[in-house]
Amino acid sequence: MSHRHRSQARRPASRHAGGTDVNQEASTPAGRAPVANAPSGRQPQNLDPAQRPAATPDRTLHMIGNAHLDPVWLWPWQEGYQEARATFASALDRMDEYPDFIFTCDQIVLLSWVEEQDPDLFARIAQRVAEGRWVNVGGWWVEPDCNMPMGESFARQGLYGQRYLHSRFGRIATVGMNVDPFGHSATIPQILRGQRMDSYCFLRPGPHEGDLDDTLFQWESPDGSRVLTYRIPFEYGSAPGDVSFQTEKSLGQLDRSLGQMMVFYGVGNHGGGPTKANIESIHRYDRMGTFGRMTMSSPRAYFDEMLARGAGFLDALTVRHDDLQHHAPGCYSSHSGIKAWQRRAQFAVLSAERWAAVEVALTGADYPRDDLERAWKQILFNQFHDILPGSAVEPSYDDARDQLGEAVAISKRIITRVHNRIARRIDVPADAATQPVVVFNPHPWPVSVDVDMQYSAQPHGVRVVDHAGAPVLSQATQSTATTSDVSRGAVTFRADVPALGYALYRLLPGPALPADEDVRVSEDGTVIENAHLRVELDAATGDVVSLLHKGTGVDPLAGTRGQPRSAVCEDPTDTWGHRVISYAWPGAALSLKRIVVRESGPVRSRVRVERGWGSSTLVEEYLLSHDARALRVDVTLDWRERAHLLKLRFPVGLEHPVATYEIPYATLRRPVDGAEEPAQSWVDLTGTIAGTPAGLTVVCTTKHGWDVSPAATAGMDTASIGITAVRSPVYSWHDPRLLDPDGVYSFHDQGVQRFSLELIPHDGDWRAAQPTRRAAVLGSPLRAQLESFHPGDLPPRRSFVDDGAGAVMVTAVKGSEDVPHAAVADLIVRAVETRGVPGSARIALPIVDRVIEGEFRPHQVRTFRIPLDPAAAIVEVDLLEWPLDEEPA
Repeated sequence: MSHRHRSQARRPASRHAGGTDVNQEASTPAGRAPVANAPSGRQPQNLDPAQRPAATPDRTLHMIGNAHLDPVWLWPWQEGYQEARATFASALDRMDEYPDFIFTCDQIVLLSWVEEQDPDLFARIAQRVAEGRWVNVGGWWVEPDCNMPMGESFARQGLYGQRYLHSRFGRIATVGMNVDPFGHSATIPQILRGQRMDSYCFLRPGPHEGDLDDTLFQWESPDGSRVLTYRIPFEYGSAPGDVSFQTEKSLGQLDRSLGQMMVFYGVGNHGGGPTKANIESIHRYDRMGTFGRMTMSSPRAYFDEMLARGAGFLDALTVRHDDLQHHAPGCYSSHSGIKAWQRRAQFAVLSAERWAAVEVALTGADYPRDDLERAWKQILFNQFHDILPGSAVEPSYDDARDQLGEAVAISKRIITRVHNRIARRIDVPADAATQPVVVFNPHPWPVSVDVDMQYSAQPHGVRVVDHAGAPVLSQATQSTATTSDVSRGAVTFRADVPALGYALYRLLPGPALPADEDVRVSEDGTVIENAHLRVELDAATGDVVSLLHKGTGVDPLAGTRGQPRSAVCEDPTDTWGHRVISYAWPGAALSLKRIVVRESGPVRSRVRVERGWGSSTLVEEYLLSHDARALRVDVTLDWRERAHLLKLRFPVGLEHPVATYEIPYATLRRPVDGAEEPAQSWVDLTGTIAGTPAGLTVVCTTKHGWDVSPAATAGMDTASIGITAVRSPVYSWHDPRLLDPDGVYSFHDQGVQRFSLELIPHDGDWRAAQPTRRAAVLGSPLRAQLESFHPGDLPPRRSFVDDGAGAVMVTAVKGSEDVPHAAVADLIVRAVETRGVPGSARIALPIVDRVIEGEFRPHQVRTFRIPLDPAAAIVEVDLLEWPLDEEPA
């Protein structure tokens, strides 16, 4: 039902700023007694709310009128697009009718939609913003899932959201608000502070779901940043009638000792907002004194009153150092497709930004700001908390796939254009016996990795040399083309490429030259080893049962032979996984079909393990390079099960294990208790084996649902790391109850999906393995392109930005959003400390002959603006790209 039909039909009372009602009966009709302070019936007339009964509870309820609108959920975005206009029109009409009514709005995409479809309505909004009665909060493009996006995505939520508000209204949001997401990463306070917000409102997890008992508390990020945080009691919205039910339930969950509290009201989810009945009931109960003083307010007004109480009050509040979990942990794994599309798009646009910034610095070219903004906004929109978590209706994912595909296509066009403009300037002397190849590294640190290259016109294969003619390790591999054209082939070679730069190689005709094989594989494929690792597979199951680090003699998998590595479980839970805390249960193991040695050469070995269960198959290809200290696993899963899940499990023989998870811009220790937890790209388990420190880090490209379980859990005798590889619930099945056996349903994740893993054994310190960098390289590979001969002014190898590959990692290199110097963008460089300890950074920028040096707190994020003018100073800026402690122009 549209919100336009939810409100009362009669004309409402109008309320002046002084609080008296007008346009109603001035006196009681003859023969009728005055109306008492009754919760129903005619309301008393001409009463000043200051004349509340003396028995009124001594507290103030800040009544927050809002209209939570899911732009996508049980409906597609096109329906949300229309409803944004209708909801905002309703809110403006209520302002015309009730002069004290204040409306709180978040999710900046909704404002942008209204601006483009109804400029007159948008002008009315701007007028109310100027009056202070339309209050914009949140500052982010949408209310995203607050666990799975990369740190850079959270930075861009505020970059585009806050800059939109500033450009349209001359003011930004100062209160962060995510009322509906299903959990909140521990780094959000730092991100909010970097976007000029000092406080935060959220709803979930509720008091029944977590270990947080406070209504108001200080929330501190791992870097030390704090925001004053309020957990919304009961719900963010209300029914369309009077607000007594909403208020009573809220008071039942609030810490009433605070004296001041917020109660959110207004019809939500499909929009609607505050109704006439809502507002009139607030006026009624305010006069009656039923719940205390009730005032039309905003989150900013509430937080200002709390902050005004001073340092003593604030210091007495609980300080939360953890993340805010758990609600709906099934959403970490629901709909594998959206998780994979999102990762791919985020990596693509970050790479496109870097190469576009390089071109600006090299040539003074225009920075493709509009294209990149369009790509980012498609990504940010599809991080919405009912899209990325997999909880929307099935047709919504057709839209998400198309929109994220647009972001990838934009990025690829930029990358390809810039790469070719750089390549044409490289000096490539003619040598008719060779084919030049340029390999581009999008990461701001040097990368040495195996590159897969497809080629043509070489019927006898190729070998590879570097720009100086020195042989490079290479081996023939299987072409992606299945054709009788023997001139089309593929080669894998080791490329060593400078940081955010390129390197020139050449293909020569003829097979690779003989080389000592530092990597070996047994005939049956059950043993793969090089100088650093020895990997053993169980011949009966295909499971990895040993991962021996030869340098230390430590095998974190010691004693795990016979432990199950896969578990298929029936999963009749709803899409969200409501009331589930763990998927770490014993399950049916996959059955081995065959083990095949696919590659054996001087560069790497590849062993293929095929397994199945029911109608589904799992193919794992184990790749060990000649100098690798980690085992790579490329996974292809063809899933045909309904209402089932698959856990991939990695048991370890560790005593006293400690678990560390990667979260956006940071790491976090969590209990080893089997709980389903969100992670970015990796999880580590570190302990001891016979007193010797040891550990295992598991990196994964597109999976976010993990557990770290103690021994005697999930049918295991040892501790283990688990990845929820797939869940196949029904789309948007919200209630945790069984399906109708005669119903017709559509299930998630039917078909083929692919992802990659790395298993990294270590001697007790995950930091040495640099898993955050490894995850970035695994998720965003180097790009190789064939090139021609030509003279040029660029050398055969070059780096443009280099963070030194230490603890401080550059996460963004881009053009500035502001263009202060003529028409050329400055460079923006952002970096984060990745190891959780204080560190120093030296970031070299040979592209502009500059260096950034600085100190970083644990997990601190810092951003710098680097003018192309060498005489201009480098300026530290915030996440909005405005100088610290300066007001924007």
